[in-house]
Amino acid sequence: MNSVHGDLAVGIDVGGTNTDAVVLDPSGAVLAWTKSPTTRDVTGGIRSSLAAVLDELGPARAAVSRVMLGTTHATNAIVRRRDLGRVAVVRLGAPAATEYPPLTGWPADLRDTILAGAVHAGGGHLVDGYPIAELDRDAVRRLLDRLAGRFDAVAVCGIFSPSFPEQELEVQALVQDHAGLDVPVSLSSEIGALGLLERENATVLNAALYRVARDITTALTTAVVEQGLEAATFFAQNDGTFMAVEYAARYPVLTIGSGPANSIRGAASLSGAGNAIVIDVGGTTSDLGVLVERFPRESTMPREIGGVRTNFRMPDILSLGIGGGTMVDMAAGVPLGDSVGYRIAEEALLFGGSTPTLTDAAATRSAVVTGRTLPALGRSERAGLAGALTVAHQRIESAVERMSLGRTGLPLVVVGGGGFLVPDRVLGASEVIRPERGNVANAVGAAIALAGGRADRLCEFPDRTAAIEEASRAAAEKAIQAGADPARVTIVDVLETPVSYATRPTLKVSVKAAGPLAPTGRVPAAAPKSPSHEGSSMR
Repeated sequence: MNSVHGDLAVGIDVGGTNTDAVVLDPSGAVLAWTKSPTTRDVTGGIRSSLAAVLDELGPARAAVSRVMLGTTHATNAIVRRRDLGRVAVVRLGAPAATEYPPLTGWPADLRDTILAGAVHAGGGHLVDGYPIAELDRDAVRRLLDRLAGRFDAVAVCGIFSPSFPEQELEVQALVQDHAGLDVPVSLSSEIGALGLLERENATVLNAALYRVARDITTALTTAVVEQGLEAATFFAQNDGTFMAVEYAARYPVLTIGSGPANSIRGAASLSGAGNAIVIDVGGTTSDLGVLVERFPRESTMPREIGGVRTNFRMPDILSLGIGGGTMVDMAAGVPLGDSVGYRIAEEALLFGGSTPTLTDAAATRSAVVTGRTLPALGRSERAGLAGALTVAHQRIESAVERMSLGRTGLPLVVVGGGGFLVPDRVLGASEVIRPERGNVANAVGAAIALAGGRADRLCEFPDRTAAIEEASRAAAEKAIQAGADPARVTIVDVLETPVSYATRPTLKVSVKAAGPLAPTGRVPAAAPKSPSHEGSSMR
């Protein structure tokens, strides 16, 4: 290992099949990396991956100043209905918005696991900020008294609260005064965008994940201490930025979707591409996303998490059931929907197992695993594997065309351990780029992440400039809370969306701010650098 100068960053990403870790120097060069199967004990996998890259560094490990983690803990808890807290839900908006109760449309088992009780209390605002009703504080107190000892957290959601959060903040103070300062309170104005039910869903999920967040943040900080590192710890979030441990403990729902975002950002760093389609081929799925000025393109549609419809920010991702561990029906010559996942080293034909996979199919055309060859197969069996690989190629080409949205000339950047499944020529892509170390792009994306924040505001068209400035300040403040250097925060995106059915021309302004990690001891804040308002995007 050559001598290392400057701060080093460790990135760790936990996937369904593999846990990856890398160490980057200040220039973004990969100094050490590891890819190992994800363990049933996910936390144990994090510890072993961190130990592996630090051992490879040797004495240079003393230069590690920060550790970034992208994790599936929150997603797994929701999907498996495990380790979730009981939530008291307060909706502000009565007498409006009472037809659909909280958690409408949720899977019954998840609703029964999470919901401790709910109340429709007076409050909320109209689109112009006029109160629907005075805040009904007594209704909130009655709910807390009725559920005393039977809830772990409180979720508060008011109509149009992202633009007018005052009532939610007042309820937060009331809950802490009435039930104690140790009761976590999740506010919808800090979680999701406009859209009452979806934002409320995201807020309730966030409140239910506080216990999971406490466990994983403790596990990460403990792993760092066990290695004797004097390093700051951060979590990747689902827009390609990171947040400090304290911020992650408060907003655990924002870690959902961080894996695909990490892969897209890592692909940008490793390939040098600023605008491209990215495909991350893992052991179970292939996730496609789009790079827009080196950040993931975000979805404008509500997303489902564990059967729950939400509207918080998520990368625009298309997932295919195509991965290295995807099982193959050799008789029909098609890939199946199931995958052997992290058991591929035991079950695939290449490794002496009895289950044909797409990795085995790729091995019929080239060597995909050093030192491994397929066992003797009949002509029909080899034809079945080859046919399944052709079908996989066709599905990948269709997905690339879909993600391009008709735009031509974009390269396709291939990353992930199963990248050998992507052919060298793909219709709809100007070229296929396979960057070095693309097999650990997700961990690279975690290591290079910037601290980020977002804010939304509603305004009438004549007040557009003032609303953008106000949202920019709020987004920059959130980025600083997440760990960004106040002097280096910039506004990276301004989106303006016309609001339908308003009596006057009204806009929703969404601003995203991001910046590199603040040096230790940095205190003074500075105004964020902002792009011209004329250059903001309209939808």
